[in-house]
Amino acid sequence: MSIDNLKATIGKRGGAAAANKFSVFFTPPKQSLINKNPTALIGALLSGGGIGALINDPRDISLLCENVTLPGRQISTLDYGHDKEMTRKQPYGVIDEEVSMTFMLTNDMYIKTVFDDWLGCIYDSETYRIGYKKDFSTDVVIQQLNHKELPVYGIKLINAFPTTIAVITMDNNSENTIQKLTVTLSYDKYIQEDALSSTLSAVSGAANLLTNL
Repeated sequence: MSIDNLKATIGKRGGAAAANKFSVFFTPPKQSLINKNPTALIGALLSGGGIGALINDPRDISLLCENVTLPGRQISTLDYGHDKEMTRKQPYGVIDEEVSMTFMLTNDMYIKTVFDDWLGCIYDSETYRIGYKKDFSTDVVIQQLNHKELPVYGIKLINAFPTTIAVITMDNNSENTIQKLTVTLSYDKYIQEDALSSTLSAVSGAANLLTNL
């Protein structure tokens, strides 16, 4: 294969996919969108934010998402055969990998608070009760974008919720380093979407955003 053939193949398929061209859409439970930060509330009210300052805008979550993984899928198999010398792999199910997201943290710790409150909807550490899944799970849409910022491929995570909030390291030697938070999501299954269906899923997610606002 010559370099010209490679360039022609990439060119006819719209160019190479860029790792930094992506978007994420999801709406956490309403309880985790309520702004409980008194400093942020006072500042927003003084600047004319009004009653809208009481609700955190979930669209900020997508803007602050620095990276996300598209989930992998593994076929589960069993060794099947009549004798030890003649066996073959027999598929019996699939295992979907968890999804990891990393967010840039702002000075009001908005993202950290959202996911802390989201975990609180899943498990109440005071009463030791688990919430109903329908109340703490949500669909998550992850899109690969082209160079024109249009979706070309999408994955929808069905009934997703956070299972791990990674530690945040404080470091005196990192004066100019921005704090980041990594979160792991579990889900029931994922659905592969084309450009059109992924766009419709994002529009549906946007409608949910407006409902929660």
